[in-house]
Amino acid sequence: MRLTNKSILVTGGAGFVGSHLAEKLIDEKPDNLVVVDNFYLGKKRNLYFAKQKFHYLKVYNQDATKQEEMEGILKDENVDVVFNLAVIPLPTSLVKPKWAYDTNVKLASTMCELARKDVFKTLIHYSSSEAYGSAVQVPMCEDHPLKPTTPYGASKIASDHLLSSYYMTFGIDVSILRPFNIYGPRQNEGTYAGVIPLTIERILQGDSPVIHGDGLQTRDYTYVTDLVDATIKVYEVKATRGKPLNIASGKETTIKELISKIAKLMNCKKPIIYDKPRSGDVRRFFGSNSLAKELINYQPKVDFEEGLKHTISWYTRRFRKIH
Repeated sequence: MRLTNKSILVTGGAGFVGSHLAEKLIDEKPDNLVVVDNFYLGKKRNLYFAKQKFHYLKVYNQDATKQEEMEGILKDENVDVVFNLAVIPLPTSLVKPKWAYDTNVKLASTMCELARKDVFKTLIHYSSSEAYGSAVQVPMCEDHPLKPTTPYGASKIASDHLLSSYYMTFGIDVSILRPFNIYGPRQNEGTYAGVIPLTIERILQGDSPVIHGDGLQTRDYTYVTDLVDATIKVYEVKATRGKPLNIASGKETTIKELISKIAKLMNCKKPIIYDKPRSGDVRRFFGSNSLAKELINYQPKVDFEEGLKHTISWYTRRFRKIH
């Protein structure tokens, strides 16, 4: 299966990963490319390069939970494939748990219903490694126990179960990706920032890096372009249908190692400050990518340090532009 000459829609397409995916999809030479985003997280500037590459890119400012409106867009654009990246992020689920949970599940249920009604042909859905919770066994395979520690994680596993049920009951054409700790340029900043952009921005502002907890909690970092390459492969390979698929580096890094590495790359001389642990923070993430290797020949291309250098460079340019 190829995306050439297809009509493609990306929900959350103005976000961090969504905008990178939109750019990569253009290389597949689609007939039509559509972005749906309500700009809760997404930013118009993220689509600058996509618009330069594909002048006919269409962007709808639309809440993707609204089934009637989404059905209208999908029919008007004659969409074949939906990549569903729209999401309410983990930090929001800690302050607005019901809203975050309900919205994330409704994003999935809306797409399930439209796929069941044959409004479009194929759904590629983004779940999250947060569905697993902290590692009980390592490396974390797709059959790892599902014990999410946050309402966000619970919403992702609930959505996965819903998608799987529609696959089994109605035969919708759906694949589910579970990415581990994605990082790179355009990652959410400010309120919804992850540890990498937060640390980079603190250092750029002349402040000390901060570690929440003891810094021995671990993560499995994947560079954003490796994820989008894998996403397209998942569409192409029918054997991925109906099951979750980890997209992970298969390497474990402590938060202390991560922040020390960023500080070294940025020549930061200020001491690291230790702060109280964050609510719902998982203790250990170490993903297995063996199934992805088997099904889509997944091979991460971007070395962790190289990816950090790209990310630091992007944030540094943006910081200088603003200040």
